[in-house]
Amino acid sequence: MTAARRVAGKLGGLLLTLFLASLLVFFSRFLVPGDPVSFLLRGRKPSAEAVAQVTAQYGLDLPPWEQYLRWVLGLLHGDLGRSLQYRQDVTEVIGDRLPVTLMLVTMAGTIVLVAGVVLGAVAALNRGRALDRLVLIGLTVLGAIPSFVGAIVLIAVFSVQLGWFPSFGSGEGFIDMVYHLSLPSIALALAFIVLVGKVTRSAMVDQLSREHVEVSTSRGVRRSIVVRRHVLRNALGPILTVSGVLVAGLIVASSIVEAAFGLSGIGSLLVQSVDRLDFPVVQAIVLFVVCAFVVMNAIVDVLEPWIDPRSAAGAGAR
Repeated sequence: MTAARRVAGKLGGLLLTLFLASLLVFFSRFLVPGDPVSFLLRGRKPSAEAVAQVTAQYGLDLPPWEQYLRWVLGLLHGDLGRSLQYRQDVTEVIGDRLPVTLMLVTMAGTIVLVAGVVLGAVAALNRGRALDRLVLIGLTVLGAIPSFVGAIVLIAVFSVQLGWFPSFGSGEGFIDMVYHLSLPSIALALAFIVLVGKVTRSAMVDQLSREHVEVSTSRGVRRSIVVRRHVLRNALGPILTVSGVLVAGLIVASSIVEAAFGLSGIGSLLVQSVDRLDFPVVQAIVLFVVCAFVVMNAIVDVLEPWIDPRSAAGAGAR
């Protein structure tokens, strides 16, 4: 029952967060300068009848609260509206580009978690030594490299000079897509490896100083077993928490990498849609990012007691 109440509470918080996010996402467009009708009728000298027709077609003549209700009801039925730029349903516009971004974010997230955890663990297990300082310096350098600079360097070295990877496009088919997205995923992952690496190091250093770890070591338990069972597992809580934040960060940062490598993903689509005042597409992508962030954090909160039973015990005590 405690686990059920916890899941129910997280689900309620998730729905409330999504509701508040939908309000913010929808009504923020009324604060943006520019008129979508002018964009729809660009290059023309529209008559009053033409303006009234376009305004009625896209529901822009309705009160804001009624437009919001229509938008929410459409979301519940899978209708995200109609793109002002492409004259297509937003679902189709985003659906054509979403696989590229999901693959890119998945590959980059895998690189971030593996490299970040390994580097952080190596630094923690060699705390105060030369290897620890070397890893920290390397992470600091990575954190200072913007994504677009990393993308340019990777293209110049591995695409232009060595010719190992393509520098443009996303490929066709799973294997070809993985091949084409290898450099973009590395460029996207560079800045985020720093965050996971430093969090991993800090969490493991904290666990290494705990009394039960010192007792296990003094009793002759192999260091690899102590690290795996007592140090790394107990350090997974902060790592998981950071991982929930990474999802939204990777999706947003993907716009820069997609532009550098000529990828047709939702990141580059978001930039184009903001520039051209395509509000339905912008709202759908922003809401997607918010949903991904909220859902991932809810999953992390549910998994945390299973990974670290102390958190569940602490919650039950309160």
